[in-house]
Amino acid sequence: MRLGILGGTFDPIHLGHLRTAEEVGQELDLEKVYLVPSASPPHKSNEPVIPFCHRLAMAQLAVSDSLLLEVLDMEGKRPGFSYSIETLKEFHRFFKPNPEIFFIIGMDAFLEIKTWKEYQNLFDYAHFVIIYRTGYGMERLESLLSDVDSKIKKANQPNMFVAPSGKTLLVMTPTIMDISSSRIRQILTGGNSIRFLVPGSVRDYILQKGLYMNYANN
Repeated sequence: MRLGILGGTFDPIHLGHLRTAEEVGQELDLEKVYLVPSASPPHKSNEPVIPFCHRLAMAQLAVSDSLLLEVLDMEGKRPGFSYSIETLKEFHRFFKPNPEIFFIIGMDAFLEIKTWKEYQNLFDYAHFVIIYRTGYGMERLESLLSDVDSKIKKANQPNMFVAPSGKTLLVMTPTIMDISSSRIRQILTGGNSIRFLVPGSVRDYILQKGLYMNYANN
């Protein structure tokens, strides 16, 4: 089984998340791309985050008409912080035998991977699909990979690296959509419209539940 994972806080989920997942899934011929909302993101422990039940519900609404994308709530069922290494191990237990997993992550987040729990072991469980971000050069990525594990080498294919485990790290550039959850929250708190930034069903949910405060005229 060739499966993708796109994790995130999804606070809220938006069209950029969905388009990236769709394009990676199609380009790599994945059977499914699972969106996995983080129940308790360790890197945002000091920041306010909308309750998991709302972020999960919005993600489920966002993919409701997709045959490729699906939402899993496995991190909501685990106590404590939501660590990616635990999610990857759980995928291997759940999707037996020997799933081929592609972990999708933005370049900005990947460059902080040394702060993740058991980061050295992540490449034993999944290939990594690193989404290129403007302003983050390949030089920074190559320097980081050398620091993480000097045995990670460039592959013959452009923008691809190979870890000692045999797992690959592929840099991809899907359709660039300059949308962020933080910007959407700012727009909402300013009382302005988020139409065409999130799926209509997600926008309706936000308004119905009164999330993010102050949304007159949305």
